[in-house]
Amino acid sequence: MEEKKQFGLNDVVEMKKPHPCGENQWRIIRMGMDIRIKCEGCKHSVLIPRKQFEKKMKKVLIRNEEE
Repeated sequence: MEEKKQFGLNDVVEMKKPHPCGENQWRIIRMGMDIRIKCEGCKHSVLIPRKQFEKKMKKVLIRNEEE
C-alpha cells in the first residue's frame, strides 16, 4: 500500500518539475478539494486538484509548526 504524503497549510514543498522561473519550492496557501500553491521564486500561484498535487509533489521541505 502506498504511504499517504503528509502536508499542511503554509508548508513549503518540492514538486517533481521546477517552475519555469527556475525555482522548485512552493508554499501551500490554500487547501481543500483543490490545492493552491505559490512559487517561492516569482510568487506566481497555481490551483491544482488534490489528486494531481499528491502525484506531483516530491517532498515537504519546511513544515509549518503552527498547531
